[in-house]
Amino acid sequence: MGYSDAKLKIFTGNANPELAAEIAHHVGVPLGNASVIRFSDGEIRMKITESVRGCDVYLVQPTSAPANEHLMELLIMIDALKRASAKSINVVIPYYGYARQDRKARAREPITAKLVADLLSTAGAGRVITMDLHAGQIQGFFNIPVDHLLGEKILADYFSHKGLEDIVVVSPDMGGVTRARGMADRLGASIAIIDKRRPEPNVSEVMNVIGDIKGKIAIMIDDMIDTGGTITAGAKYLMEHGCREVYVCCTHPVLSGPAMTRLQDSVIKEVVVTNSIKVDEEKRNGCTKLTTLSIAPLIGDAIIRIHEEESVSTLFDKE
Repeated sequence: MGYSDAKLKIFTGNANPELAAEIAHHVGVPLGNASVIRFSDGEIRMKITESVRGCDVYLVQPTSAPANEHLMELLIMIDALKRASAKSINVVIPYYGYARQDRKARAREPITAKLVADLLSTAGAGRVITMDLHAGQIQGFFNIPVDHLLGEKILADYFSHKGLEDIVVVSPDMGGVTRARGMADRLGASIAIIDKRRPEPNVSEVMNVIGDIKGKIAIMIDDMIDTGGTITAGAKYLMEHGCREVYVCCTHPVLSGPAMTRLQDSVIKEVVVTNSIKVDEEKRNGCTKLTTLSIAPLIGDAIIRIHEEESVSTLFDKE
C-alpha cells in the first residue's frame, strides 16, 4: 500500500518490533527513528531522533512478557512523545496485558486492567487500539477512545481456505461463546461449548460439552493460550467424545511455562495463532504444530482509517 503522510508516524518499543515494521510497511510509512535503551542500573531511557511536533503518532507495543518491563517502556515512550509536542498519541497494544484481573473475584484483590488503563491515560495516550481483549468490558475502563479490533476474521479466513467439512466451532468456556459464535457465523458452522470447572489459576477440569460434536472437525477458539492446560484438556475431551480432528486457534500466543510441550504432545492437529505477541525461536522449535498469521494488515488498515477519520468497524463486516 502506497500511503504517505508526513504527519503520520509509527514508532515501536522492544516488545514486538517485527510486527511494528510490518504495520509501517503496510501503511506505507517508514518506522520512526527511536530506540529504547537502558541506563547502567537498568532504568529505561527512550531516544527519539526525529521530530514529531504536530504529528499523529502511533506507538506499537504489546504488554506481553516481561509484562512489567514492556508496560514501563510504553509509559515512558508516551511521556517522551507528549513532551516532544506530538499532536496525538495513539497507543497500539495488540496484546493488552493485565487484562485477566478485570474485576474483584475475591476480597482484597486489585483490578489491574483498570489500573493500567489509568496509567496509559495519565501518561498522555489519547487513543488505544487493541485486539481481542480478555473481556470486552475493559473498554469501559478508559476515558479515551478505544478501537477494539477482532482477530476472528483473520482466523476464519485461514480455516475457510483449508476446505474442512463438518466443522463445529468450540468455545473452551462460557465466557468465550460470543467469540465462538462470531467465528461460526463466518464459517457457516455450528457451535459447541465446553463447561469446565477451574479449581485454581492455570488448572482446568473439563466437565461437559454442550452441543453436537460427534463425527465433526472441531475448531477451538480462545482469546489467548497461556500454559495450554485449558485448551489441551478440552481437545482431549473432544476427541474422546467423537470429534474426528481438533484444531485450536487464538489471537494471543502467551505460551508460558509448559505450553509448548503440552501442545506438541496433545491430540491437537494444528495450533493457529497471530503475531500479536512475538514467539521466540526456541519456543517455535518446541512445537511443530504452530502456524502464525499476521495481524499487520488489519492494524495498518485501522491506523489509516483512524488517521483519515473513517469508520473502523467496517473492517469486520461479514461478506
